[in-house]
Amino acid sequence: MKVTDDVYALDATKRNYAYLILGEETILVDTGRPGQGKAILNELKSMNIKPEDIKHILITHHDIDHIGNLALLEKETGASIWASKEDIPYIYGEKNREGIKRFLSFIFRIKKPEKINPFPEDHKIGDISVIPTPGHTPGHVCLLYKDVLFAGDLVRTSKGQIEPMQSFINWDTDLSMESIRRVGDLPFKWICPAHGEPAKRDGEWDIRM
Repeated sequence: MKVTDDVYALDATKRNYAYLILGEETILVDTGRPGQGKAILNELKSMNIKPEDIKHILITHHDIDHIGNLALLEKETGASIWASKEDIPYIYGEKNREGIKRFLSFIFRIKKPEKINPFPEDHKIGDISVIPTPGHTPGHVCLLYKDVLFAGDLVRTSKGQIEPMQSFINWDTDLSMESIRRVGDLPFKWICPAHGEPAKRDGEWDIRM
């Protein structure tokens, strides 16, 4: 699904969207839930994008529906993988997720990628800005590309409305709400969440639990 001229929500990952950025380099944001990897590759092929065209895979946070195909896509694309230093230990399985996420980790045994790079200290990957937005997970980030905010699980959309994620799946809901308030100061027109459809920012940024 085309969002802007160079941003696409991948239909293969609908309901837990991964996104494609066709900027200075071709970049994938998140990798969907386990089992969607081949469909992602097929969708890229339908867009005349070869696996090796993907230069970077940026992970917003460690949840399994965002890293579900990371190892497969690392192997197929040869892309550099980036995530926050706080969330990398969860992706590698060096730290246990909490609550229901820990339970899901036992159900879905996900193959680990070979190498994950921590986001650079200048918070830049090419023309993308990495915005620390902790709360949903310790190292959750949003990504700002031109006027598009890739929100991960900071917020979701429902019937055109932007809403916070449910508190029971947040690591720290108070911290998440503070992150939501802070991103409101950023200059974006589009918000691209994992859950719900991409939406245009409309009016004041006033999101409450």
